[in-house]
Amino acid sequence: MVLRADRQGAAEHGHRITAAIACHVARAGGTVDQFTQLLLHPEHEGGRHTRNIALRSGQSRALDYIRRVWASASDAISSTRSLGSRHEAYEILAALRDRIETTPWRGERGRTALRVLRAHLNFAEIAGGPLHHASERQTAEEAGVSRTTLRAVYETILRPQGWLRRLRVGHGREGSTWYLGDGSIPGHSRPALLSRLRSTQFPPDPALGEWSTPETATTADIDSTVLGRLMGHDAFAHHGLGSAALMLISALHVRPDQTATELVGTSSVSRATTYRTLRRLADCGLVRHTGETWTLAPRALEGFGIRLPDADIGQTPAQGWDEVAEQHGTWGIAARRKARHTAERAAYQKALDQLAEHRSRAVVLMLDGRQVLVPAPRPDEIPPTWHAPDGRVLDPLTGRPAADWRVATDGRLILITPADQRSYDELAAAHAEALSEWESVA
Repeated sequence: MVLRADRQGAAEHGHRITAAIACHVARAGGTVDQFTQLLLHPEHEGGRHTRNIALRSGQSRALDYIRRVWASASDAISSTRSLGSRHEAYEILAALRDRIETTPWRGERGRTALRVLRAHLNFAEIAGGPLHHASERQTAEEAGVSRTTLRAVYETILRPQGWLRRLRVGHGREGSTWYLGDGSIPGHSRPALLSRLRSTQFPPDPALGEWSTPETATTADIDSTVLGRLMGHDAFAHHGLGSAALMLISALHVRPDQTATELVGTSSVSRATTYRTLRRLADCGLVRHTGETWTLAPRALEGFGIRLPDADIGQTPAQGWDEVAEQHGTWGIAARRKARHTAERAAYQKALDQLAEHRSRAVVLMLDGRQVLVPAPRPDEIPPTWHAPDGRVLDPLTGRPAADWRVATDGRLILITPADQRSYDELAAAHAEALSEWESVA
């Protein structure tokens, strides 16, 4: 007898092997017919999963599965590249980081997309290549944004523009499988930048979240490493200093002593937002200006400000990012988000554990000193009157909960015992046996 969890794990392992073979054949220039012949060959160990599908569900179902795997592999091969070594992978990540840092991320949504993309780049650097695993909650905590905002930038910016591809949706304890792109989609082109001579009286771009403006340059110049290190702090939450402060600090870290006009170009932040954010940073003592130029305070990256000579009385320099967050009322947002995600993970795992349990479709009655399985009206249903509030099953004769029996979350299936590992077919056979026994007793 094989445990159901082991059977499911074996099926997932077999699917991964099949997908890997498909990618190899597609990258080598093979065809779907050659791939099919390879998998269905009786002596090919890699085709065991496909041959099992053919035995269980028929040849046509197996061929449909092969075509789906081949289509997915061909799509992945067309948008990815083969890496010969870990050194080559790090070269690709370094080139991608340079491209990210010089791409203008305009608007609040664009800056949020940069934070999410930088979080994925952190995961990719740990994984050692563009292919990496990450869940939505993990990415939201790393980027310092909510899951709702995370999904919005996934669907409107990062995935349509070719920065990210989700190769496999996560399930259980495994996060989704992602692949980092370079911001270009084969066969598609980015929208052309607006000319300075063109009128700006037209609706805003919904993907950017603000009116298009010619004041920002076509390239940027920021340090995304600094941005990735600071973006998780509460001080840079939406109602705190925000993403615009991250962009300005990252731009000033790369090249100090910039004017506000220069910062508009290097940070891709609009002029009005640049002046407003610089004043907020100056109030905390994190930046200082000499004449027309701005620069970071000596310990600004740690959140420690300095007192400016021309500062108003009553303005005190910041003493860490926590104090900055307290001043803006955003302290504790990351901790609450993490606690909420922990509770969601626990609830999700509990639901998975309940689904993984093997359920019977009957209730136990004591008759003449022995247990008799009383079948329900259908193999997968029991009367609602047998449901106890705590999830156990009520004995119809005594009205007391029956031992070792539980009602599933769907209210239909019943657990026999935690040690039971019978499959659905075996449980159906047990139900038929119980029905026969009940009829004979009756």
